[in-house]
Amino acid sequence: MSDVEAKAKAAEESALELANVPVETRNKALLRAAEMIEDNQEKILEANSRDVEEAEELLEKEEYSEALVERLKLSEEKIEKISEMIRSVAELEDPLDKTLYTNELDDDLELFKVSCPIGVIGTIFESRPDVLPQISSLCLKSGNSIILKGGSEAKRSNEVLFELFKKATMEAGIPEGWIQLIEARSEVRELLELNEEVDLLIPRGSKKLIKYIQDNTRIPVLGHAEGICHVYVDDEADLDKALDVCYDAKVQYPAVCNAAETLLVHQEIADELLPSLSENYQDASVEVRGCSKTQEILSDVKGASEEDWRAEYLDLIISIKIVSDLDEAINHINEFGSKHTDAIVSEDKENILEFLTRVDSSSVMANASTRFSDGYRYGLGAEVGISTGKIHARGPMGLEGLTTYKYYLIGDGNIVATYSGEGAKEFSHEELLKSWREVKDSLEE
Repeated sequence: MSDVEAKAKAAEESALELANVPVETRNKALLRAAEMIEDNQEKILEANSRDVEEAEELLEKEEYSEALVERLKLSEEKIEKISEMIRSVAELEDPLDKTLYTNELDDDLELFKVSCPIGVIGTIFESRPDVLPQISSLCLKSGNSIILKGGSEAKRSNEVLFELFKKATMEAGIPEGWIQLIEARSEVRELLELNEEVDLLIPRGSKKLIKYIQDNTRIPVLGHAEGICHVYVDDEADLDKALDVCYDAKVQYPAVCNAAETLLVHQEIADELLPSLSENYQDASVEVRGCSKTQEILSDVKGASEEDWRAEYLDLIISIKIVSDLDEAINHINEFGSKHTDAIVSEDKENILEFLTRVDSSSVMANASTRFSDGYRYGLGAEVGISTGKIHARGPMGLEGLTTYKYYLIGDGNIVATYSGEGAKEFSHEELLKSWREVKDSLEE
């Protein structure tokens, strides 16, 4: 048995135990992890600085991108936010044993549909070491084991965060094998073959990485390949709001998947909006690319090609297209977007509603920056990723996306023969006015 398979087997065994660990113990473990990360801030930053130093050397050799190096960096503020995020997960309602559906089949035959963990989650992520505590926190809270594979560029940072998380959770009484780390690139293909041990893969990284995983495994894969996000400025937009939203959506943090890549501007407001917006972008060193109509207003901008409408820059670059109306904007988004996050800036209620309902994305916003598309900002505690698919989970995935369900049928010696054939008894099929947790408590007495 290889090292990867042994780790997957250990995670699988621990998942069965973890599913039955009380929420009080899971929360205690999370709070301990947050505390240990704060207490070891210096150790984490030292490891991260070595990772960043190596990455910057490779950036100079043009082997790494600026976006990758930026995502790799940790700071005191980021570590504080990591601890805050872990504590927020501990404060969330227990996602397990929630009653999703009830039905009384007969007066002594009761059916419950109840939330439960998925089992073993595998995640393969690039650059961002803060992904490790994010996804580990959510997996622990939702009763899932986790197998982590970070990028080699964040090797030292990931090792320190993993060891702290493992030690903290073991101290709190969580099964030891629930969290595993694999490091060698050669081990990824082996992980992808473990469809009997691993229940779900959640990749976080480039389009190339996610496509590779989807094409090389039989394990279900959840996630998004890219974030081509749009802001549409309607002719009924408030100019100040439009300037703020367009600036924030691009500049606040350009290296992430919910940053805007394309700006669509109604032709009636373009002359008024674009000069001021261009000036704001220039001050932030944003490279602007534009359609021919945009170039008529902003003579110094580079021309945008069709490739730009399909581009996820993850950098200080934005493409601008002037559109004739709302319909053209929506059609452009549905054709070129990635079903991630798109926003409208408008004061017209009808236009807002039409945009929200017709744009086929996992998050659609009105008068707000696309950067809000985030599990923590949505109050999910944190996120394991953003899914642009429509099956199982969609949008920022928090605890709910890491659970599935099972059916419990509680009877009293009931048999199907009673309800079939001549003289069959009819099912009552009525909603039960009690939860599974009430039944579980009575069984534990």
